[in-house]
Order: sequence, then C-alpha cells, then structure tokens
Amino acid sequence: MRAAPRAPVRAFIGIGANLDDPVAQVTTALDELAHLPATRFVAASPLYRTPPMGPPGQPAYVNAVAEVVTTLAPHALLDELQRLEQAHRRVRAERWGPRTLDLDLLLYGDLTLVDERLSIPHPGIACRAFVLLPLAALAPEIHVPGHGCVRELAAAVDSAGISRL
Repeated sequence: MRAAPRAPVRAFIGIGANLDDPVAQVTTALDELAHLPATRFVAASPLYRTPPMGPPGQPAYVNAVAEVVTTLAPHALLDELQRLEQAHRRVRAERWGPRTLDLDLLLYGDLTLVDERLSIPHPGIACRAFVLLPLAALAPEIHVPGHGCVRELAAAVDSAGISRL
C-alpha cells in the first residue's frame, strides 16, 4: 500500500555566505533550490550585505531568503539543503564561523517542530535582521509561529550595518 502524497507546503529558506565570492554562492544556491525534488521555487528576496554575527575578523555576509512550495517532509527538505551546502564545500568548523554557504529552513507552513536535528521556526528568526529584512521584502505578511508578523518583527529589529545590494 502506497503512502498518501503530502500536501504542498509553503516554506522559506534563509541563505547566507561570506567566503569564495558570496554573491555567486548565494545566486548559485538560489538557482539550485529551483531544482530540488518535489519542490517548486516561487521567489527570492533581494540580496543583502550584512555584518557577521559570529567570531570577529570575518568578511561581511551576503544574505537572502527563498520561498518554495514543497511536498518534501521537513527533514527530507533539510537533507536536501545540507546536500547543497556540501556541494558548495561547506565546512562546519566553528559555530557562526565563516562559510561558503549556509541554508536554513526558516519556516515550513505553520509548523512548529523541535527535535535533535531541526527546529521550526528557525531559532533566532524573530531577532536576526539578516533573516527578517530579506524575509520581509519577500513575504511581509507571513506569521512566524510564536512570534508574530514578519513586517512587525523586521520593523523592531536593529538593522544597523545592513545594506541591500
């Protein structure tokens, strides 16, 4: 007996890079998201140059957010995002350290999930300008479960040092 197909879900993916031509890393990742299995690319935010959140001495980041509609389960989508990171030679050596590509599953419909591999909404989503500004440019009306409307969250966050490319 076959499992029933999953209903399509609107998901948002945070994208960031600060190594090996970050603009090219982000734009290439956006193209690659359009080819994920069981997933349709909908739109991308503008690119933003943002100060690094982690250890000092890092180059600035380039960040964006992509909207997709997918029938992949949350963990299957995470697996696909991590596969893309590995294809971009992502090294996980230091928490919040420099990286060629970082793909974060920010929102998956209105799902709230916390387990050993995945937290949805993404932790920190409600206070990180490098996530909220691109997300607000793309979908200001979206509600972040447990936090509120993206437009209001983005208006309340400190966006010093962030510029749209």
